[in-house]
Amino acid sequence: MTAPAGDVPRVALIGMGRMGRTIAALAAERGIPVVATLDHEHAVTAESLAGADVAIEFTEPGAAVGNARACLAAGVPVVVGTTGWLDALPRLTDDVHAAGGRLLWAANFSVGVNAMLAVAAAAARVLRDAGFDAHLVETHHTAKKDAPSGTALAIARAVRAGGGDEVPITAVRVGHVPGTHALVFDAPFEQVTLTHEARDRRVFAEGALVAARWLAAGRTPGVYTMQDVLASGREGAEART
Repeated sequence: MTAPAGDVPRVALIGMGRMGRTIAALAAERGIPVVATLDHEHAVTAESLAGADVAIEFTEPGAAVGNARACLAAGVPVVVGTTGWLDALPRLTDDVHAAGGRLLWAANFSVGVNAMLAVAAAAARVLRDAGFDAHLVETHHTAKKDAPSGTALAIARAVRAGGGDEVPITAVRVGHVPGTHALVFDAPFEQVTLTHEARDRRVFAEGALVAARWLAAGRTPGVYTMQDVLASGREGAEART
């Protein structure tokens, strides 16, 4: 099922926790039709997806892969925002290709965070031979299931991609913090800190809706990330395998 390019896709929401409710509210503001809202009591099927052009999945690590496979079986592209399941990504990628489906996943849908990944890799390349050690502190609300966060793991991967060493991660769970990530490069006489602070979880909802519209617009079957969405305006995007 594919929404014509430029059209507003019909969206199914899988998971009606904090993020699901935030996406539903923002979709209403944006005039994006939400045709199904599924929580843990509802099976994900072609019928329950109710003619959606794309699904957005924000549940928990133990449910995300099964929900994604159910969307593929129903022929509905799916945006997965749940984190903590990436050890299953190679097998799920095989399933996407076998089904001729489309899946987009991201550890974080914020444009600022995705920019921070590029900056983190560049900083690691510059500082790796200058005696700097890296450490990452991530802080989230007490209800967040996974620790470290998927975003923290992505930042650590970016540092390693830039030639840096393994990055120790400190995970803090307190209060109602939407998400703060502070990457510290420390040397004997100076320190460089890169910090991203989400002030409102609507930043993630906005990005998820942008990703959903992008994925529904007739993309080639395959597995994508938010980096593809951000790059597509400049140079197009190819499915990642």
